[in-house]
Amino acid sequence: MSMSIMDFINDLKKKNITLYHNKGKIKIIGPQELLTADLKQQIKRYKEDIIAALEAGETDIERSFPKAAPSKSGTYPLSREQKRMFILNQLDDSKTAYNMPLAVKINGEVQISRLEQAWKALIKRHESLRTSFVMLDGEPVQKIEQEAEFRLEYSELGDQSIQEKISRFIKPFELEKAPLLRAEIVKVDEAEHMMMVDMHHIISDGVSIGILMKEFADCCEGKELSPLAVQYKDYSEWQRDIEQQSRLKKQEAYWLNTFRGDIPVLNMPLDFPRPKIRSFQGNRTVVELDQDTTKKLKTIAAKNGVTMYMLLLAGYTILLSKYTGQEDIIVGSPIAGRPHADLNGTIGMFVGTLALRNRPKGNMTFSEYVQTVKNNTLKAYENQDYQFDALIEHLGLTHDMSRNPLFDTMFDLQ
Repeated sequence: MSMSIMDFINDLKKKNITLYHNKGKIKIIGPQELLTADLKQQIKRYKEDIIAALEAGETDIERSFPKAAPSKSGTYPLSREQKRMFILNQLDDSKTAYNMPLAVKINGEVQISRLEQAWKALIKRHESLRTSFVMLDGEPVQKIEQEAEFRLEYSELGDQSIQEKISRFIKPFELEKAPLLRAEIVKVDEAEHMMMVDMHHIISDGVSIGILMKEFADCCEGKELSPLAVQYKDYSEWQRDIEQQSRLKKQEAYWLNTFRGDIPVLNMPLDFPRPKIRSFQGNRTVVELDQDTTKKLKTIAAKNGVTMYMLLLAGYTILLSKYTGQEDIIVGSPIAGRPHADLNGTIGMFVGTLALRNRPKGNMTFSEYVQTVKNNTLKAYENQDYQFDALIEHLGLTHDMSRNPLFDTMFDLQ
């Protein structure tokens, strides 16, 4: 290895890949998009040296996340993600576009009081579940309540269909009233119940829902939860830290350089004229790949030293290029947005967006092109802490109500 073990581990940290060790084994936490076969092989090859470095505390990856100073009023600045969601919520006429509902099937009898106590324990545990959003001196702020009234509702399905019941359950949240969470138990029949849960996106994301439901199950089983290392307000304060701002300036330079010059607009062939104002109406098509095709794709990825994410992103941008005749393609991709291991158990709005710019030139072989996609993806993840909204603002793009800013298509591999 040309670099030192310490530099190798800290370089991984820049990509939000964290290494831990336990009883002689190394655990890797990070975006699957970046965990190539070559990288895994490197970690395996230098396993003993990595464990020694971790035990010696030579790297900076174990540094604790800074804590926010207490506020007498209980108010704190919004994170950039919360601010974006607050504005989007104001623009949403339906006021439900950013609800995050889910339904869970429960077999057998249920003890409503026990389930309600589990929810109350989680609301007490996570400040995000006690957070409301109010205006202070003309600016939105988050306000953490000491207590938030919560009641687990109960009803019977009756003559309604399950889908009808769920649709009626989804209602607008008032952001100034915590908790921005509701739940209801529905009796389907004597042997089956359904639990409906809804949260507002301003206090949650996909990872948060996974955390919430796991901890809910643990609480119902009487398990003791380990203390939280960080609350969400600590993250929002960290974004304002001077050292963090300096680091983001370096990342800003990368993004402004990536999107210098003319910004391409994806011109897909459409069946109908594009509406002047975009809507959220749409549909979905599900296509399943068989095991043989999946195996072949994994073989191609391994042969080229890339992840499945990189391989499929390359294929996707080539497809877009074929449809549009364009050789400069920008695709959005969601990221977890949790830049420190201490945030892995925190409920809140962290998810962000990366704008990935690739150029599928017709004179390149696929192997050549997939390597450029790999390099662009790695660089983008190294600079992922820079806010997408800040990039849009600095680029000074003309606001087009018929499109999303910067890109019109997204790619995600889960």
